[in-house]
Amino acid sequence: MKISPLQLARYQYEPKLPGMLRNGISEICVKDGSATESVADQEKIKALFPNTYGKNEITFQKGCNTSAEKKQVVGVILSGGQAPGGHNVICGLYDALKATNADNVLYGFKGGPSGLLDDDYIVFDDAYINQYRNTGGFDIIGSGRTKLETEEQFAIVAENCKKHGITALVIIGGDDSNTNAAVLAEYCAAHNTGVQVIGCPKTIDGDLKNEDIECSFGFDTATKTYSEIIGNIQRDANSAKKYWHFIKVMGRSASHVALECALQTQPNICLVGEEVAAKKMSLAQIADYIADSVAARAAKGWNFGVAIIPEGIVEFVPEFSVLISEINELLAGSKADAFNALPTWEDKYAFIENGLTKESMAVFAILPVNIQQQLFLERDPHGNVQVSLIESEKLFSALVKDNLAARKAKGAYNGKFNALHHFLGYEGRCAFPSNFDADYCYSLGYNAFMLIQYGYTGYLSKVSNLSKPAEEWVAGGMPITKMMNIERRHGADKPVIRKALVELDGAPFRFFEENRAQWAVDTAYVYPGAIQYFGPSEVCDTTTRTLALEKA
Repeated sequence: MKISPLQLARYQYEPKLPGMLRNGISEICVKDGSATESVADQEKIKALFPNTYGKNEITFQKGCNTSAEKKQVVGVILSGGQAPGGHNVICGLYDALKATNADNVLYGFKGGPSGLLDDDYIVFDDAYINQYRNTGGFDIIGSGRTKLETEEQFAIVAENCKKHGITALVIIGGDDSNTNAAVLAEYCAAHNTGVQVIGCPKTIDGDLKNEDIECSFGFDTATKTYSEIIGNIQRDANSAKKYWHFIKVMGRSASHVALECALQTQPNICLVGEEVAAKKMSLAQIADYIADSVAARAAKGWNFGVAIIPEGIVEFVPEFSVLISEINELLAGSKADAFNALPTWEDKYAFIENGLTKESMAVFAILPVNIQQQLFLERDPHGNVQVSLIESEKLFSALVKDNLAARKAKGAYNGKFNALHHFLGYEGRCAFPSNFDADYCYSLGYNAFMLIQYGYTGYLSKVSNLSKPAEEWVAGGMPITKMMNIERRHGADKPVIRKALVELDGAPFRFFEENRAQWAVDTAYVYPGAIQYFGPSEVCDTTTRTLALEKA
């Protein structure tokens, strides 16, 4: 297989570890922190996790290793969507495991959680692992979105672990995957299976974070990759001077990716869903806000610009959320079959008009026809609108076009408006990890094995102080239950890890808020360029603008 010179060079990169993990396995000890409680719904969470709730946070430090010496057989899975650095979590886990005892074994279960259920696996060795060091993607064992949440599934997992002598599992995933890890850990503890479960925080969306988890892995690389492309588009816009580019970026539940990309590139417009929700902004108000920038720049002779749109923005618009709810109700059960049987869009439109409230129909009527039709595409498994299929970048450019036409009719606007559209999603999920993500992920995996070696279960591998050089990073663990609360899911109360939204009083948003009025009118673009892997530390090892501002 032919490989690129960069890939060959990345194989040889040696990730940096936190100082306390560089001492050698025999010189790492545990420092106990305080007992924990869940972020909310403490009594309910405690009742659901009697064997794993309320444990202490811990950190590793230099000292005599007091863990029991025994052969370790560990299993690992990748769960959910891809994120840069996942391979390095497995490499760090493997290296720590082998450094402790050459007879230790690491099983990789293929295709995500389903691999645990189907007993589909590979046993890692040096030759196989070395092909994936510091590379992007999840192709080392693949991933999947099967949820581990039933007693029957847990029993199968426990039986498969018993068959192979596996005493610990590492689940690398996002908030849902780590929720499943916590529930599996509780099951294993309650049934005395002898299997420990450790989680690792992954998601490019950045919504798995809190006071303990400063950053989920993959966020750094993905946002730098998107920002490079946005910078390229901005340079093109500033060269051609005739297009407004509407760029949708990943992030359905939170706007962290959009905000970080804005901090890196300084576009004319960046919508932040959390602000839209807090201000109860309507579609018309958002369109007016963008049109103000278009008009102000046109007055300077600049008929071009860039707007960043979060993937899930429409769900933050109150009137649109109500519309979505009504559509879900309108097509519930057999009513969907009746709707789909109608022969023309005109017939379907009449059906919709009959079924929606006057207020929601008013919102629906202003949408472009292609967006109206996207709201009635194939439902998700729960019968709901698949909001991620809505081309919100095209929605807002169409609304802005109508807004500007109205202004022109009143003599209040005399510019030109030509829109181009982009969606940046898969481009960032499997990029070569930045040095930060390569180091961070390797540390998370190495640290996960230390948690296993010391007998912890239901813990998340935690590396903090990430705005500092890697030597100053702090490694340890926290009970997953600390991040949990109760939410209503599909008609039932479920324990879940609380998603982290953009904090409107946080330093990153405040910095954006202080500067966006100037960016909206001026051409203040920043062109980040490609991720750098070699050179001065301030070029190669920097973390995100978000984290730098939070820890300033």
